[in-house]
Amino acid sequence: MDDANMCIAIAISLLMILICAMATYGAYKQHAAWIIPFFCYQIFDFALNTLVAVTVLVYPSSVQDYIRQLPPNFPYKDDIMSVNSTCLVLIILLFISIILTFKGYLISCVWNCYRYINGRNNSDVLVYVTGNDTTVLLPPYDDATVTGAAKEPPPPYVSA
Repeated sequence: MDDANMCIAIAISLLMILICAMATYGAYKQHAAWIIPFFCYQIFDFALNTLVAVTVLVYPSSVQDYIRQLPPNFPYKDDIMSVNSTCLVLIILLFISIILTFKGYLISCVWNCYRYINGRNNSDVLVYVTGNDTTVLLPPYDDATVTGAAKEPPPPYVSA
């Protein structure tokens, strides 16, 4: 690596540290706007990995060309070259699809965190979670007190 590439790599690394720190701070302090840069990075990264998968699918011979360009001292290079090209493409596509699935899950986690923080800052409806799979929506306090006072009292208790 020459000096120009090293400076670019350091700049990108510092930018990623900044974006991750912003997302962590936004989640901790519950500021939804601080999470957006990290979410955008995740979407961009997912799109690039999808393009890699499409490239492997459309141009399967590019995998063999890439392996040939690896340095001669690369571990297991000869073993990888001896594998059938169709089988190698399927293995790579399986590996990329597993990675894409995991990245999609992480994107949904960040999006749910963003929605939760936005919903928490919006106090129209309070959400009370009673268990793992049940949620009770509570009305705003003012509406509950107004409608509660307008009802007539229950009939008196009569003993038998």
